[in-house]
Amino acid sequence: MFVRRIAVIGTGYVGLTTGACLASLGHQVVCADIDADKIARLRDGEVTILEPGLPELVTEGLAAGRLEFVVGARNAITPTEMVGKLDAAPVEVVYLCVPTPMGAGGAADLKAVEAVAHEIRDLLPRGCVVVNKSTVPVGTAARTKALLGRRDIAVVSNPEFLREGSAVHDFLHPDRIVVGCDQQDAAERVAALYSRLGAPTLLTDAASAEMVKYAANCFLAMKLSYVNALAELCERLGADVHEVTEGMGYDKRIGQAFLRPGPGWGGSCLPKDTHALMQICDGANFDFPLLSASLETNERQATRMVDKVRAACGGTLAGKRVGLLGLTFKAGTDDLRNSPALTVAAALLAEGAELTGYDPGCPEAVPGFTDGIQVVDDPMAVAKDADAIVVLTEWPEFRALGWPELATVAANRTVVDTRNLLDPDVLRRAGFSWVGVGCR
Repeated sequence: MFVRRIAVIGTGYVGLTTGACLASLGHQVVCADIDADKIARLRDGEVTILEPGLPELVTEGLAAGRLEFVVGARNAITPTEMVGKLDAAPVEVVYLCVPTPMGAGGAADLKAVEAVAHEIRDLLPRGCVVVNKSTVPVGTAARTKALLGRRDIAVVSNPEFLREGSAVHDFLHPDRIVVGCDQQDAAERVAALYSRLGAPTLLTDAASAEMVKYAANCFLAMKLSYVNALAELCERLGADVHEVTEGMGYDKRIGQAFLRPGPGWGGSCLPKDTHALMQICDGANFDFPLLSASLETNERQATRMVDKVRAACGGTLAGKRVGLLGLTFKAGTDDLRNSPALTVAAALLAEGAELTGYDPGCPEAVPGFTDGIQVVDDPMAVAKDADAIVVLTEWPEFRALGWPELATVAANRTVVDTRNLLDPDVLRRAGFSWVGVGCR
């Protein structure tokens, strides 16, 4: 079997999933992070990220001796300083999976990439391949190559296409694998790491590979903004967005995915990547009105959801008790970053609403994210004395709640369903009025 010795720098959503999945494919993988406490937990098989299948892969990799965790990038590159469970052969491939958050003006902040490049450049074995897995602007592979200052080291762009909540599945069953490098042999070496997956593989130049990630995510953002705008139009014309999008989705050129209206799109990728691409466009002196309109539409969508809640509360939010079902940016995760639910919550707070929130992935308050929200662990506490109940995240569990029981404690039996998640008939039989998005 084709086996490589791999170092993965960073153990966030992308890094940990990448390391654990590569180990499951039979490679020898050492994952590094600067957080010593996190590394200690990972060495014990403790995964704090809510990601189905990931704890099992980490446990299996540790038990099989194919996966190891160390503190610091240096210890991942230098065998003599590692814990020693893996063989001491030199690393052949180094994945950079460090954060690239939104910086000033929306551009991607590459400080972590640059810091790691400086740290490892003199440690890399001759002929090693460095892989940019983090989402980075076009030209970062070339920039990384220059920072390394090593003619013998190739830098490859291998963007990730992992959805939180299904990252392990997405890694092991990818739609495609994109590998970009100006050195064909290095691109082929990285592509070979995934040979067991049997996925369509695109070998291209580094700039094109970097552009693929932005192009894909920004297209999805535009599609979501389109359907949210369409939902508003349906409300004004008396049409039903469910039936409209179903009719659209049967067209193979369009498809059913990303055609559900909601409170806006968010998370750790789409907002960051759309703003980053706008900055890239500015740098190229290129006007991209479709993308800027998508961002404006997304901001408007949150305002529309607040309007619906205000109307459900009788025209004012001041002093009204609003129960929130869902705080994370999507179901199946515990990620609160750029959550549209929290964007709506912040706007409700600004108008004087008193908020109580429940989310299966967020059982307690998280400072800096849920400030101003009383986070509870029981949906009944959300409904108690509520002037409105608002569904903000599409957790399937919310469909199975005891709605007749919730109705007995609510002050005003109105549900604003920003995800069109619930069955209106079930709600009405329980005594609630139901307000959806884009529906009659």
